Amino acid sequence: MQLNEFSAIIFGSKKIEISTEEQAKIQKSYEFLADFAEKKLIYGINTGFGPMAQYRVSDNLRKELQYNLIRSHSTGAGEPLPPMYVKAVMLARLNTLVQGYSGVHTEVTELLQEFVNQDITPFIPEHGSVGASGDLVQLAHLALCLTGEGESFYKGEKLPTSEVLNLLKLKPIQIHIREGLSLANGTSAMTGIGLVNLVYAKKLMSLAISASCLMNEVSGAFDDYFSEELNNAKLHKGQRCVAKKMRSQLSESQRIRKRDEVFYKNLTDDVYFKQKIQEYYSLRCVPQILGAVYDEIENAENVLINELNSASDNPIVDADAGNVFHGGNFHGDYISYEMDKLKIGVTKLTMLMERQLNYLCHDRINNILPPFVNLGVKGLNYGMQAAQFTATSTTAENQTLSNPMYIHSIPNNNENQDIVSMGTNSALITKRVIDNAFQVISIHFMAIVQAVDYLKIENQLAPKSREIYQNIRQIFPVLIEDRTHYKEIEKVIEFLKKI
Repeated sequence: MQLNEFSAIIFGSKKIEISTEEQAKIQKSYEFLADFAEKKLIYGINTGFGPMAQYRVSDNLRKELQYNLIRSHSTGAGEPLPPMYVKAVMLARLNTLVQGYSGVHTEVTELLQEFVNQDITPFIPEHGSVGASGDLVQLAHLALCLTGEGESFYKGEKLPTSEVLNLLKLKPIQIHIREGLSLANGTSAMTGIGLVNLVYAKKLMSLAISASCLMNEVSGAFDDYFSEELNNAKLHKGQRCVAKKMRSQLSESQRIRKRDEVFYKNLTDDVYFKQKIQEYYSLRCVPQILGAVYDEIENAENVLINELNSASDNPIVDADAGNVFHGGNFHGDYISYEMDKLKIGVTKLTMLMERQLNYLCHDRINNILPPFVNLGVKGLNYGMQAAQFTATSTTAENQTLSNPMYIHSIPNNNENQDIVSMGTNSALITKRVIDNAFQVISIHFMAIVQAVDYLKIENQLAPKSREIYQNIRQIFPVLIEDRTHYKEIEKVIEFLKKI
């Protein structure tokens, strides 16, 4: 599964389908394990879990063992994961199981498919995973609902899962061999959350490039900042891509100046220049700043898609090799490390937007706009003054949240889990950083359109810039007399997340 397929299911209305070939792999793995597990000692089938693996479990208690794992590990706390993120978790878990290395019965994947397609949202609390035996707690809550227990959200209402299943004429899964362990053991919560983060990070990148283009138009910047010659002198793919996107958006702008015409063709003896020779870094270094973030987003996509299409539980049931392999594919290091890098990148993007916003609000820096792009009466009206507080505060929170989670391993589980990834924590913190970034960039766009109106340059903007201006203005009317903004900010955020 690739990112576009994932997005079509999570953000669109596409239904997931399990192919005949995938069902055959699942069935083959199940039948192999059923035969192989007879009279063999296999972790989590006839042993306890974690440090309790030193204890044999009687054959007649195998099914009870699986139920005990699910029930005992449904210990999450905190706010419930929003429905979209739960759907992503379920899709990630389903995609792990269809690899055919888990030994589950096909009814597990069939019911999980129904949960995704019919928008049944298991109640999964945010907190509980250390990201080492995978996301045991969050995935136990998912497994609990698949067995018909626990609670699920359906059509906006939180109900006992048994009621939802009865309503839709669905049957809960039965335990056959190791369905409990196969559902609860793996990286699917952090991967699902991480993939949603990735989709939103890509949106933020596109929006930040567009905002930066508008900023260059507002300031009447020079075209060499994003020129092919300048940016191709460095070998970074991201920088080149960002510069190319800026050239594309600004190609028809009447606001971008050519340095040749302003400075090179007209010699002057002036010792002081009223117009800036070069703009502030937040305007002219956009390809270099966003380019690094662009490269990280691309790398994060590679890592996340690899994890999505991997078998991440333990042990691995390999029917083709005729063996069961014990190890640690549940360890979430790849996701944890990548989420930390992604949140640092998104925070830097947020900082860039906040600095551009400061440029617009600070009349002694831009020298072309009123303080706080206030189109009303100075002193009586306040423009974007207080909205800037919100953007600055939120940016500061992102800076603190960007401290790495990956290196904060705490041994637990009687030292069985002596080094852990904290991958789900990292993914959840990245989610918060991304939500914050949308707040900041929304306020920034609101200030940009104020600047466009003050300068009366709408008709000089590049076509894409003009379209963005017009779309924001439909949500955020011209601000002259003071009014409350919190609902407008919320509407702009909602709009930007959907474009």
